[in-house]
Amino acid sequence: MSKIRFHTNRNTLFIPLLILGILFFVIGFGVGISGFLTPFLKDALHLTVTQSYMVPVAIFSAFVVFGIPAGWVVRKVGYKMSMVFSLIVMGLGMLLFVPSSKTISLSTFLLALFIIGIGKTLLQASVNPYVTIIGPIESAARRMCLMGMMNKLAWWMGPVFLGFFMNLNDVKLSQVALPFYIVTAILVTLGVFMYFAPLPEINVRGENGNDTSSYSVGKSSILQMPHLLLGVLAIFFYVGVEVLPMVSIIGFAKTIFGEGVANPEGYAKYVPIGMFVGYIIGVLMIPKIISQTNALKLFALIGIIAAICVIFLPGRIGIYFLVAVGFANSIMWGAIWPLAIADLGKFTKTGASVMVMGLVGAAVFPWIFGFVIDTFKKTEIASINDYQHGYWILIPAYLFIFYFGKYGYKIRKETVLVINE
Repeated sequence: MSKIRFHTNRNTLFIPLLILGILFFVIGFGVGISGFLTPFLKDALHLTVTQSYMVPVAIFSAFVVFGIPAGWVVRKVGYKMSMVFSLIVMGLGMLLFVPSSKTISLSTFLLALFIIGIGKTLLQASVNPYVTIIGPIESAARRMCLMGMMNKLAWWMGPVFLGFFMNLNDVKLSQVALPFYIVTAILVTLGVFMYFAPLPEINVRGENGNDTSSYSVGKSSILQMPHLLLGVLAIFFYVGVEVLPMVSIIGFAKTIFGEGVANPEGYAKYVPIGMFVGYIIGVLMIPKIISQTNALKLFALIGIIAAICVIFLPGRIGIYFLVAVGFANSIMWGAIWPLAIADLGKFTKTGASVMVMGLVGAAVFPWIFGFVIDTFKKTEIASINDYQHGYWILIPAYLFIFYFGKYGYKIRKETVLVINE
């Protein structure tokens, strides 16, 4: 991997990373609250099976529809102001949950989800490249792991906080409004905080179009950046393998231990625990012990082995290897980003917005998984083998991620940071 020449040092990185850590923590806290309450709104709206599929469509269509416009916004106002705008937009979406719960309105509920999706698209398009290029490119995955730890840690605190306002075992629709008001206030307050926060606006070499040696010179479209396009596919596969185990493990547990198993929701924590352990390993080992490129390849291989164990071992044993799947997924997001947006020069912000469009994989993979199960099952209720057939989708995804870490990213040259303070 090419070395980076810096106009900064570790001391100047501390304050920006601390501010970004607070950002990830508070967002994780808000997502934890809304993620816990959203299913209650879905139940209150009495959604049909078809209507329930509109929920992920409303969220992830925003990544596709607003992906390119998000890049335009980041180019016009910069990374910092894009983060501020994204928080305000997400707050507006959270606020719309209140009238949707009071009027039992499906259209308002879906609109709220779409607006939140727009805010998340803009946030992802700004914060991920910012974390990637704020410091040494070879340690970008380490910084991403730190941000992931802050996010996941706060996510678990959201439901605990809700316990102060309601009985979590018997949530009443009339109680939903106050927590969403609180989340809205948190996001708007964080937006104001970010506006005044001392975050430097940063650019990579050639991003302002005044460089003569950047890989992007002479190119007129991101379609001429094959390593970026492969990176979009890698992100697509990554978010698919990240989300699928988390949304399917409860159903898998019920097929293994029976519908009467006590607290099947308890299995939902296994995959995030695996990811959190992986984050810690990433922080401790990247790049001092292992480079983020080699870590990406190694963790992809771990993912393949873990998936094979889930598929072929008896269900009562295989389900616990979903923890290893979560572990394998931990560093991938942070390792793929710097490899995919390296040397984009003037296309960096546009490239980041295209990368965000790959997040639609989080909606596609569970759908394919369900389709495979429905295709193979011979009875009305899916069996253990049916779920294991569905988990085959993990194998080609990890193989592609391994390919990207081994060969796909290599059309790149040295990137030089330019920090405008």
